[in-house]
Amino acid sequence: MDLKEIQNLIKFVANSGVAEVKLEMDDVKITIRTTLEGNVTETTYVQQLPAQAALPQAVAPQVAPAVVSVTSEASAPAEDSKFIIIKSPIIGTFYRKPSPDKPVFTEVGSTIAKGDVLCVIEAMKLFNEIESEVTGKIVKILVDDMSPVEFDQPLFLVDPS
Repeated sequence: MDLKEIQNLIKFVANSGVAEVKLEMDDVKITIRTTLEGNVTETTYVQQLPAQAALPQAVAPQVAPAVVSVTSEASAPAEDSKFIIIKSPIIGTFYRKPSPDKPVFTEVGSTIAKGDVLCVIEAMKLFNEIESEVTGKIVKILVDDMSPVEFDQPLFLVDPS
């Protein structure tokens, strides 16, 4: 995992309103904690590299974790509380259009009905149409076109009124 991916993960967690996220892979362990104090969100991640395997009659050096704090302005969470969040039901690549030469399924400000196709998520060469489960107006599109999405990742903010 490179620095850009870590920075994108921090931004996503800070904007999602999640309190804590832990991610462990073979060589990296990352914990992101977000606390709300006024209008400032403090995000901290810890990256630990594994200790080297001990050689015969040698002691493996201890690797200290690197701690980095990032402070950023948080959007007002009270504003988003009245909106419904449409989340990704699968892992894959998010597409706003059915094909490159076609128009997008929906725009910010568009009125949608239950059952309308909002986007397509490609998973293992299968294109899955994601339909709206609510009727309302698109307030914000939270994911860029052709970007990877995770299971349960917020995709759209919808005003049901």
